[in-house]
Order: sequence, then structure tokens, then C-alpha cells
Amino acid sequence: MDFIPADLKALYEVYEWRNASVILGAKHEEEWADILAALRAFKLKESYITNPGGGRSEVPIFIDGQLAAKGWKKKRFETKITVDEATYNSPTHEVDMFKNRVAVEVEWNNKTEFYDRDLNNFRLLFDLRVVDVGVIITRSDELRTGGGIWVKYGPSSTNVGKLIPRLEGGGGGGCPVLVFGITKKLFVKGE
Repeated sequence: MDFIPADLKALYEVYEWRNASVILGAKHEEEWADILAALRAFKLKESYITNPGGGRSEVPIFIDGQLAAKGWKKKRFETKITVDEATYNSPTHEVDMFKNRVAVEVEWNNKTEFYDRDLNNFRLLFDLRVVDVGVIITRSDELRTGGGIWVKYGPSSTNVGKLIPRLEGGGGGGCPVLVFGITKKLFVKGE
């Protein structure tokens, strides 16, 4: 059964690892509905690209805001490792948005090393039975081609083409991951 709606497949570059959409659609219906609503509400406004950088981009601010309105929260897990009688703190990286065992990361225009951090976090939290599935929303490869405003995004920044080899190479371990790459079809000129 395909849980990824056709309208989103038409707007996003979608990649699935280890049946992530099946887990979302069958086990986490409310969280899946929240994610789908946020993806449907998102438009890639020209101002998101042309405004000067610095701090967080409007892209993750918008998506995180959509999820936060439905009860999602940033989450850092306090984990510890105990060996014999010695206990070592091993805190995780903060997850952008978390709700009921579903983790969402938005990587818009970061260094590709952020994918390693996110996937390692998903792997660890999955192994600890805290996360059932991870979702990464990022840029499609096509957003760095065609000249014009797209030249802002170089080949070494986060995009689907840099993420998939990391997933297929085992970067997320056994954690099911669903990837949505934002495409030019979501672009709204003049906003």
C-alpha cells in the first residue's frame, strides 16, 4: 500500500528508506496527517531565497511552525551509557520537531555534514526505541541548476543527492527514513 499522496509526489522529490511511509500511515496516522498538512501548506517564496542569510532560514521556520501548531516540539534526549558501575552522559543532538516517536529534521541550506548528524541521531534514537521513523525535508537537486536565483545553492550544501548515498550507506542504521526534497514546482515568484 502506498501512503505517499500523489499530489505530494508531484511537488516533492520523495525517497523512502525501510518502509517509512507505511509506518507513518499505519502506526502514526495523526503525526503523518500533520506532516502532510505542513508539506501541502508550504510554498517556496522567492523572498525565502533572495533575502540575505544569517540565522535560520524562513523555510525551516515555516515548516517547524506548522508542526508546532499541532503539538510538535523541539526535543533533546538525555541518554546515558552505563558500563559496570560507571555512568557516562551521552546527550543526543536536538531534533527539530518531535511528536509521539516521530522525528522531523529540516535541512534547507546547511553543510552536508548535518545529514550525518541527523542520520546518526535517528539511528541512535531508533536503536533506543524512542523513535519509530525519521523524516528529512530538504532541497531537491534541481534547486541548484538553471542559473538565476538558484545559483545561490552550491553543490556542497544540503540537497537530496547528498543525502541518499548516506542513507543507502547505512548512515541511519535500521531507522526508517522518509525524505522530501523541495522542488521548483513549489516556487512562488514575487512573494
